[in-house]
Amino acid sequence: MARILSLLQPQPFLAVVSRQKPALCKMSMASRSREVFAAAVQAVHPDTVVRQSIERKEDSVIIDGHKFTLKHNVHLVGFGKAVLGMAAEVERIMGDHLVKGVISVPHGIQQTLQQHGKGNLLLKENSQIKVMEGAKHNLPDEDAQRAAERIKQLASELTEKDLLLVLISGGGSALLPSPIPPISLQEKLEVTRKLAAAGSTIQELNTVRRALSLLKGGGLAHHAHPAQVVALILSDVIGDPLDLIASGPTVRSEVWPEEILSILERYKMLNSLPASVNDVLSRQSPRWKDNKDESDTSGHVLNVVIGSNSVALQCAGRRARELGFRPVVLSPGVCGNVRSVSRLYGLLARFACSREEPPPEIAAEVLRLGPEVGVESWDLCRTMQVLDEGRTEGWGATCLLAGGEPTVELTGKGRGGRNQELALRVGVELRGLKLPPHGPVFLSGGTDGQDGPTEAAGAITDAGLYDEAKAQGLDIDNFLINNDSYTFFSRLSARQRLLTPGLTCTNVMDVHVLLIPAIPIEIR
Repeated sequence: MARILSLLQPQPFLAVVSRQKPALCKMSMASRSREVFAAAVQAVHPDTVVRQSIERKEDSVIIDGHKFTLKHNVHLVGFGKAVLGMAAEVERIMGDHLVKGVISVPHGIQQTLQQHGKGNLLLKENSQIKVMEGAKHNLPDEDAQRAAERIKQLASELTEKDLLLVLISGGGSALLPSPIPPISLQEKLEVTRKLAAAGSTIQELNTVRRALSLLKGGGLAHHAHPAQVVALILSDVIGDPLDLIASGPTVRSEVWPEEILSILERYKMLNSLPASVNDVLSRQSPRWKDNKDESDTSGHVLNVVIGSNSVALQCAGRRARELGFRPVVLSPGVCGNVRSVSRLYGLLARFACSREEPPPEIAAEVLRLGPEVGVESWDLCRTMQVLDEGRTEGWGATCLLAGGEPTVELTGKGRGGRNQELALRVGVELRGLKLPPHGPVFLSGGTDGQDGPTEAAGAITDAGLYDEAKAQGLDIDNFLINNDSYTFFSRLSARQRLLTPGLTCTNVMDVHVLLIPAIPIEIR
């Protein structure tokens, strides 16, 4: 291990942090993990991220360092699960200059927000913004298509004096379906469904979606020209790639028919395409003809990611420090199978909790797992260096933070989600370590408040999980085989380990929290 870590120079800020002993906290480790998760979610609430990204100064606003003049020239469109709350905050900030707006939001969202007491995320009664609900079950439908048409119409009517605010969040792609005629919505859905079932990558899927859409891949920005377009984006995609979030309606991308045909041929779909799709792909001209003076629209479009997993982790780290932990962020892009991800966290916990020099095999396996879970070797080495220095220099308790979107291999028909299954598997990995408060605690939660088809966002676990389940007659292996993690945690200890924050109205993927107590050191 020493050999691996010696390749890295200590980070300058670590020397400063090492002298600062966090304040002690009387809360339990589990309660503090919940507090850290709550801080992560609060940081990316739709109204919070909008409020922090727009600075109003009399008759102008500053967004991402750019100043825009307000002259009753503001128009607004939006699409996504969090857009209603985002729009409500925009209205509070610059509603006096808002001419009109249209937003496409999930079916039933207004009633749900009212029922949950989230009135601050609803528009005022005399709002200039029209709310259109659609995309039942997160699938494009005729209601969403009508909303997309209204959005396109609004954008197409703008002039060079207008400012178009575009609000985008997770779920936006399904809420902005606008297939190129003569392709029908059902035909476009069938093509993308078959591609997904054939094992295409998200990049390939989005490439085909853009080729068949009027608004995606920069189409919305095109229709809004020559107006100034400012997109405020709440990202639910690892790495925050602008062209992938809601398929990039404000990010211009060239579509080459040869590339599309190559993808379709790769998955043996060329001979089964609808005639309308063949018609569109055979056209030599671009999806839309450039307006005059539109050879380059980049100066008229500003894309700003105002909320992301990284933002959530940063604020979670601040809360962790307040609660007596030294925070360290592993990565906001953890992915791959939950089996590999749980193994990684189990190894890092054993590494950090070791009272002696950890065996080199642990570091070797951690680095081997890196590519499987989407974490760079540099980030793993940096994290192990911090954990190792924390051990040897007696820094006290540590909070390891990460985020992303792991996957679950379905082998059963139980109820659960990736966060609850990850927590369950990590609990198994931690077996044999000390119990809290002298041993680690792990939390995994979805920032949208819903993990799979359950009411829970995730769960909390520690080294005592296996014996606790056994004492209550619960066989962890059987629950894992059946992907039944929600049922497991519901039956265990009166549901005390479940994470149930309720409706959060946001989504920046998942947050993982590994709390490691101060470890007495034995130096030989």
